[in-house]
Amino acid sequence: MEKQWYTISVYSENNVGLLNRISGIFLKRHINIESLNVSKSEIENVSKFTIVVVAPEEWVRKIVGQIEKQVEVIKAYYHTDDETIYQESALFKIASDLLFDERQIQNIIKESNSQIVTVARDFFVLAKTGRRHEIDQMHDALEPYGIKQFVRSGRIAVSKASMPITSILEEFQNQ
Repeated sequence: MEKQWYTISVYSENNVGLLNRISGIFLKRHINIESLNVSKSEIENVSKFTIVVVAPEEWVRKIVGQIEKQVEVIKAYYHTDDETIYQESALFKIASDLLFDERQIQNIIKESNSQIVTVARDFFVLAKTGRRHEIDQMHDALEPYGIKQFVRSGRIAVSKASMPITSILEEFQNQ
């Protein structure tokens, strides 16, 4: 069974405990969640979970079926990376003196299309938005200079193909 990256989109009511039950489904199958993001969706009072995993398609299909059995879940989908448009964000906290003393830091900022978010006496913060490998490359480039803090967001994604979720959600909302 060939493993690959999948983005699972779950549309649900926003109820306490659902995230715990969904993560339990992955735990039972010993599948690590690589990324998780929860936000409101395009329909009022409906949340969207974006979950990224590396697993065989057969397992992902079964997991999506189990997720859909949760009472609050309206619909769940899964897509490969080629079927989605996605981004992640990251923040890097670096010692301020490096910004002025290390010319290579300025080159990394320019080449990575990152932004300086803030500059303080002791540190500055860079923001980078892009694909996972782009953030990893920037991390690897900055690591020799010393990263004081690093944080990465979960993936946000939309499918390239149209999904019938809007009509499903509108029916749900009109009930």
